[in-house]
Amino acid sequence: MTTQNILIIGATSAMAKAVARLWAQRSDRLYLLARNETQLAAHAQDLKITGAKSVDYARFDASEFEQHAACVDRAFDCCGKFDVILICHGSLPDQQVCESDVTKTLEALSINGVSVISLLTHIANRMQTQGDGTIAVITSVAGDRGRQSNYVYGSAKAMVSVFLQGLRNRLYRKGISVLDIKPGFVDTPMTEHFDKTMLWAQPTRVAADILKAIDKKRNTVYTPRIWRWIMSIIRNIPELIFKRLNL
Repeated sequence: MTTQNILIIGATSAMAKAVARLWAQRSDRLYLLARNETQLAAHAQDLKITGAKSVDYARFDASEFEQHAACVDRAFDCCGKFDVILICHGSLPDQQVCESDVTKTLEALSINGVSVISLLTHIANRMQTQGDGTIAVITSVAGDRGRQSNYVYGSAKAMVSVFLQGLRNRLYRKGISVLDIKPGFVDTPMTEHFDKTMLWAQPTRVAADILKAIDKKRNTVYTPRIWRWIMSIIRNIPELIFKRLNL
């Protein structure tokens, strides 16, 4: 397989690290962006040992909107072009806190929704000029329908998914693939306080699904696959019934 240039934004998240190791095993070139430079350095070293042809990295804070364009430009300047760009940063807000504090709601919408859209706007313009490649974004099954337990988080993810639909429509004729990645429950540090059931997946399982979907240039992937059917059922419950459910 031809060596690829890969940009990963939010590179120290559990799912991002798992996918990066798969790319490293293919001897791809990786460029990593994340907030914690110490973790980035350690992760870069691990990827080099795993087999990556090269690994570059830079500190990036998604909340610093004024830095988005410069960070994207520096990545392209370093690597020339990217075959794949994966966006996977985010946070899991406390729904009950958000319900009583609009500031926390706006923070959650900003980091999980608006910051992703900001990055996508800069990235799409660079990729359109390039004329090929794949943009992949981790959203969530939570964006498929608003539920009382996580509708702030779900709203942000739904916003990104709709934005991706329009972006896919815009970039299709430019040779750019746009992938919406919708994980279900994933066992990561961000979800460590949840009780785990059989529906919870490990990051390595999700990473394999992500890589396969990118390689096949799919539009949307639910991971694990069972979530496609679960969310199909949830989306089609009539609102008259749905609003009475404790979900």
